[in-house]
Amino acid sequence: MAVLDQLEPKKVFRFFEEMCAIPHGSGNTKAVSDWCADFAKKRGLEYHQDAANNIIIIKEATAGYEKAEPVILQGHLDMVCEEIPECAKDMAKEGLDLAVDGDLVLAKGTTLGGDDGIAVAMAMAILDADDLAHPRIEAVFTVDEEIGMLGANALDVSPLKGRKFLNMDSEAEGIFTVSCAGGNMTRCTLPVQRSDFDGSALTVTVSGLIGGHSGQEIDKGRGNSSLLMGRALLAMSQVTELRLVTVNGGLKDNAIPRETTATVLVADEQKARAAAEQLDAALRNEFRVTDKDVTLTVTSGKAAKVPMDADSTARCVCFLSCAPNGIYAMSADIAGLVQTSLNLGILTTQEDAMTASFCVRSSVGSQKEMLKARLTCLAKQLGGKTEVFGEYDAWEYRAESPLRDLMVEVYKDQYGKAPKIEAIHAGVECGLFSGKMPGLDCVSIGPDLTEIHTPRERLSIASTQRMWKFVVEVLKRSK
Repeated sequence: MAVLDQLEPKKVFRFFEEMCAIPHGSGNTKAVSDWCADFAKKRGLEYHQDAANNIIIIKEATAGYEKAEPVILQGHLDMVCEEIPECAKDMAKEGLDLAVDGDLVLAKGTTLGGDDGIAVAMAMAILDADDLAHPRIEAVFTVDEEIGMLGANALDVSPLKGRKFLNMDSEAEGIFTVSCAGGNMTRCTLPVQRSDFDGSALTVTVSGLIGGHSGQEIDKGRGNSSLLMGRALLAMSQVTELRLVTVNGGLKDNAIPRETTATVLVADEQKARAAAEQLDAALRNEFRVTDKDVTLTVTSGKAAKVPMDADSTARCVCFLSCAPNGIYAMSADIAGLVQTSLNLGILTTQEDAMTASFCVRSSVGSQKEMLKARLTCLAKQLGGKTEVFGEYDAWEYRAESPLRDLMVEVYKDQYGKAPKIEAIHAGVECGLFSGKMPGLDCVSIGPDLTEIHTPRERLSIASTQRMWKFVVEVLKRSK
C-alpha cells in the first residue's frame, strides 16, 4: 500500500515513492535507470540511455511554446546508503520503508535520498502531465553523483538542444545556487622500503575531531586528523629514533578526516610519549573552539609488519608535515566565499607505499592547476608521484543570466521576497555540464531537506509543494 498517496502534489510523491521502492545506491543504478526508460517507453517519449545508466528523456513543447528555448531539468539517480546500527535492511537489494511524520517524509532506519529523488520525481511529474504549459523539456538523470559525479562526466550531451539548465538537487528552499568550484582528486604516492628495527611498538591516534564536507566546511578551521598526525610523528621523531610501520586516516576524498592512526617503533618510548603528551596539550588549546574534543593518544602497540627504513620514514613524515592543506585563497568578488582549497581526505599505507588523496577545489582554474603542481613538486622531491582523477570544471558566475532573472521574478511574485543568490565552494554537476556545454545558463534549487546522507534525513512536504508550484510557473513563463 502506498504511503505517500495522500500527499500533494500527487504525481510528484507517487513517482518519488516508486523510485524509493527501487534500490538505487551509488554504483547500483541499472534498475532505477531502466525504470526511467520504461516510463519514457510507455508515454512514447524520446529517450537516450547510456552504458553508465545515465538517461535523457525528452518531451516536446506544448502548443504556443514551439519557438521557446528548451529547458533542461536535471537531477541524479543515485543515493547515499546509510542505516542505523539496528537496521537489518539490505539497501543493495531492498527498497526504502517510507513514513510521514507531520510535514516530513522519512525512511525508517535509513537515509531517504531526498536530494536525488525529489528532483527526478518532479521532472517525471512534468513529463507525465498533459495539463502543463512548457517549452521542450529535456530531463537529464545522471548516476553516481554521490561518488564523484561520474555519470555527468561520462554523459554524451549531444541530444540536448537547451541552454537553460535547472538543476533541482539542492537542499534549501529559497536559495538559488549560481556558481561552484571546479576540482579534482590528486593522489600522491610515496614508495617506501622496509627494514628491521629494534624498538618499542606504539599506536598513535589522533581522534575527536568534527570533520565535515571538504567544500562546505573547509572554512570552519577544523583540524585534519592526518595532518595533525604528521605533526605528532614529527614531534616524536625529533626526540627519539622513530620508524613508521603504517599510518591510515579518513574514509572519503571529500570529507575532512576525523581520525587517523599510526603504528610506530621508537628507540625511547618515554621520550616519545612525553613529546606526544606535550603536543596533545597544544592541540587542545589550538582547537578549543573548532574541535574541543581533539585528542592525541599513545598506547602500547604491536607491529604487524616490518617497519619502514629510516629514509622512507623521514620522507613520509616530511610529506605529512609539509603538504599544503585547507584554504589557499578567498574570493575577492564574493564576500565570505572560499575561492581555492584542498583537503587530504584519505591516507593509507601499503606494503611498498604511502598514499595520500587530496580533494582540490577552486573557482579559478589557474589556482587549481597551481595546487596540483605544488603537490606534484612535493611528491617528486620526496621520490614519489601524483595521479589526477575526476577533473571537473568550475561553474563560473554569470553576470547576465536570463534564467536566473526569470526565476527571481517568479520567486518574488510567489513568496513576496527575493531569494538568496549563492555561490558555493563545493562541486556540483552544473560545473561538469557548464564545461561540456558552452553558454549554459544554470541555476540550482531544491526543497528543504535536513541532515541529508544520514538516517535522520527528512524532506519537507510543504516546501516540496511550494517548489513544485514555483517550477511549474517558471516553465509557464519560459516563452
